Amino acid sequence: METKNVLRALAALAQESRLALFRLLVQVGPEGMAASKISEQLGVPPSSLSFHLKELAHANLVESRQAGRFVIYSANITTMNQMLGFLTENCCGGNPCSPVQVQQCANAE
Repeated sequence: METKNVLRALAALAQESRLALFRLLVQVGPEGMAASKISEQLGVPPSSLSFHLKELAHANLVESRQAGRFVIYSANITTMNQMLGFLTENCCGGNPCSPVQVQQCANAE
């Protein structure tokens, strides 16, 4: 994943409602959720939700599909995994990190 794409994704997630929205969609999984249900679940007004969904879609973190009268939104897990891979690419000197190793890395600083 290119640095500019990671920055776009991190910027999109750097807002409380968008982060909550993305986490909800990750929890729901690939089946996704209708915008009306997302609005209910998060207590975000539909007009604000549209704005947040647009920002997440622009960062390629959210995908949408039509299902009858509803638009179903789901997290783009591929983008999420690419971003996590980018962020952890050289973690712990290239060695696999476990909770113990992460603590050791933090103590070494």
